[in-house]
Amino acid sequence: MQDDDFSLFRDQLRGVKPISHDRADVGKPKSDRTHLSTLRQAATIRTDSVKVDGLSDQFVIDVGPEDELHWSRDGVQEGQMRKLKQGQISFEGSLDLHGMTVEKARDTLWEFFAEASKLEVRCVRITHGKAQRKDGRSPMLKSHVNTWLRQHPQVLGFTSCLAKHGGTGAIYVMLKRTMMDGRDE
Repeated sequence: MQDDDFSLFRDQLRGVKPISHDRADVGKPKSDRTHLSTLRQAATIRTDSVKVDGLSDQFVIDVGPEDELHWSRDGVQEGQMRKLKQGQISFEGSLDLHGMTVEKARDTLWEFFAEASKLEVRCVRITHGKAQRKDGRSPMLKSHVNTWLRQHPQVLGFTSCLAKHGGTGAIYVMLKRTMMDGRDE
């Protein structure tokens, strides 16, 4: 019986050639990492058409001219936000967006945060204004800034300023720091 099985097996394998290599064909070859790196770098180069900065205008939160703004990311201590609201955390930089278009304000804000990050700034003031629009709708820049700051990864929280720093026409913004130079704050 064993001879019959062996003969049957040998008959079935007639014409089959042994594999000359020990590697399996896993399908599509892996991407060239240097090529991918080049493509990624090319994707980050700014073009004049559209700037993708992560700040969406798809769902803008409308706020009124006198509305107080207050928001914090999960994990930010309420005590820190209370100090921010009371003006006890001094701001180290200030940006005035008055009179800018929404697009110009977005670009300026993005660049301002990039610079603040390089300088390890903890708190800034953003003046967005609160002008009532002629069509009676909510203030454009104030609403956009309120929406953008909630999306920006560097923003820990924000709150409307004290009257002496702009009141409901400006906000204090608490930023993340990257803890450079061995600081342990």
